[in-house]
Amino acid sequence: MPELPEVETSRRGIEPHLVGNSIQYAIVRNSRLRWPVSEQIKRLSDEKILSVQRRAKYLLLELEKGWIIIHLGMSGSLRILLEELPEEKHDHVDLVLKDGKVLRYTDPRRFGAWLWCEDLETSSVLAHLGPEPLSDEFNAQYLFEQAAKRKIAIKPWLMDNKVVVGVGNIYANEALFAAGISPEKITNTLTLEQSIELVTQIKKVLQRSIEQGGTTLKDFLQSDGKPGYFAQELFVYGKKGEPCLMCGTLILSIKQGQRSTFYCPNCQR
Repeated sequence: MPELPEVETSRRGIEPHLVGNSIQYAIVRNSRLRWPVSEQIKRLSDEKILSVQRRAKYLLLELEKGWIIIHLGMSGSLRILLEELPEEKHDHVDLVLKDGKVLRYTDPRRFGAWLWCEDLETSSVLAHLGPEPLSDEFNAQYLFEQAAKRKIAIKPWLMDNKVVVGVGNIYANEALFAAGISPEKITNTLTLEQSIELVTQIKKVLQRSIEQGGTTLKDFLQSDGKPGYFAQELFVYGKKGEPCLMCGTLILSIKQGQRSTFYCPNCQR
């Protein structure tokens, strides 16, 4: 699944082609995604794009009359085409632009979403989201205070979008390793010192991944078709049975909340 760095990479990739451009019309070949494609999107005509933003894993296209909210789901991707090209099997949505370019959405598993909203304040999918992990709002004091309210394993807790958005499975694993914290540590035992280190590492891991264009594991591609390269820098994720790059201890794997967790039992006490 594309995580926050992949979504941010997509945003940066499509933004120069969209902002200031206009949507001439939309082509919806298959509206049966996670939720049906909004009827307002199907009727778009001569709509100027004012900005391309991101909230959590949602891409937000700001138009003069409202917002297109896009989620890439499990396998979705966006590409900029220089012209209209014949569609392939899983090309579900096109935005045909005034300058002849096309924003094409491809999604083999159809778990993504294309929704319309006139006011983001009223969007049910954006309500109740926690702070952005790269924002000043997400800091050690905030994390320490939130952790003190719960008594669960820290790794699945970090993946709760009500706590902080966009820290998915890959990056939760990597940040906990970098901070030297066990994924099984109970949240209300987290110290302020550990909170400082964990926030620092979450920001570093996410920023490094964004700089390298996202993590390619299965089917993520950037808007220009090039893969991300952060997978080359992973320390623990997907490394079960391999020696830890820091100490040589074999990486272990457990299940937490139906997701695989990878950690070094020596480095993460």
